[in-house]
Amino acid sequence: QLQLVESGGGLVQPGGSLRLSCTAAGFTLGAYSIGWFRQAPGKEREGVSCISSSGGTTNYADSVKGRFTISRDNAKNTVYLQMNSLKPEDTAVYYCAARPFTNCVMSTPAFPHWGQGTQVTVSS
Repeated sequence: QLQLVESGGGLVQPGGSLRLSCTAAGFTLGAYSIGWFRQAPGKEREGVSCISSSGGTTNYADSVKGRFTISRDNAKNTVYLQMNSLKPEDTAVYYCAARPFTNCVMSTPAFPHWGQGTQVTVSS
């Protein structure tokens, strides 16, 4: 069974950092492009970042450019989202998702496989 598990969320002060991990079980992550999404209370789920299956292409939402970095280690079957200079508006549940294609997209309907999410709270 294909499964994605996110970890690394938590409570952090504004300006702080967190690194989220997305680990795959039951399949080889290297054949999939990966997206990170987030959903704040009362808001729609939005794309944050994506990475191609090879790792050669990445993309970011304007709101996180220069602060977040996506990367992958296919040998560890894991994708990371390094989040720096966090702001209160980054508070949300963060999800990773996988699609069996090589290219990087940030459209939620394009992803058939989703993790359960991890809470990120940025507050003083």
